[in-house]
Amino acid sequence: MNDEFKSGFITIIGRPNAGKSTFLNHVIGQKIAIMSEKRQTTRNRIQGVMTSADSQLVFIDTPGIHKPKHRLGDFMVKSAEDTLNEVDAVMFMVNASEGYGKGDQYILDLLEKVNRPVFLVINKIDLVHPDNLLPLIDTYRNKYDFEAVFPISALHGNNISSLLEDLKNHMPEGPQYYPDDYVTDHPERFIISEFIREKVLELTREEVPHSIAVTIENLEERESGAIFIQASVVTERKTQKGIIIGKQGAMLKSIGQKAREDIEALLGSKVYLELWVKVQKDWRNKQSQLEELGYRSDEY
Repeated sequence: MNDEFKSGFITIIGRPNAGKSTFLNHVIGQKIAIMSEKRQTTRNRIQGVMTSADSQLVFIDTPGIHKPKHRLGDFMVKSAEDTLNEVDAVMFMVNASEGYGKGDQYILDLLEKVNRPVFLVINKIDLVHPDNLLPLIDTYRNKYDFEAVFPISALHGNNISSLLEDLKNHMPEGPQYYPDDYVTDHPERFIISEFIREKVLELTREEVPHSIAVTIENLEERESGAIFIQASVVTERKTQKGIIIGKQGAMLKSIGQKAREDIEALLGSKVYLELWVKVQKDWRNKQSQLEELGYRSDEY
């Protein structure tokens, strides 16, 4: 390692659906964060580690900032806000196709208290006409003194290399915190449960998606090298359970098939996945059940 090795932590903050998880997966080069068109997909802080010959950037993907409606929402927003003064830089990511909104002002007010360089990252520029981009940049620049502004497309990779280079230049000289092949701080069980939850988000509608959680009940490697996984999808009402199972189990089978493809890509092994659905009434407002399902604020 040379004497000028740079390393640091960068939090990604923004309203729901800004594309934070898509960005993280792109820079890490593999899928570690789930993605969905539905808002508030990310619930926990997820670290993604990008290591090169002269630097290591540790990105923290946070839940989208929104007005909480239950204890789970409180947990999500607090976990995002708590990162701001623990890092070396902040990426404020906005959705170019949505433009400036009330939720942005709440975040900008939080950033006023932050003594770190803040980068405005305008994502999804592939969805807007170029003529609309400069006025949007001016709108945000008039509200906050950003270190720099980067219009990008996380989906297509536009301008991301320039952003990464500038972020690296703002990192302090420091150690390599993680090994070269380390890409995330979350264990495989967490990522597997998130992949299953992503498929529920993708395939179900209406009130179901955000009232579910996933727990891994058993994960073991068999002598054949195949991985055997048993998981439970937890929901709040019997009607939601029926939707997730579907007619003659068709929906649950589709969720399992799609999730298994991502899990096999992650583990590089044949996977056998068994899913159950169980009801825990109003779990999002019960502290003991939130902690049991992995939403522990003391971990941060």
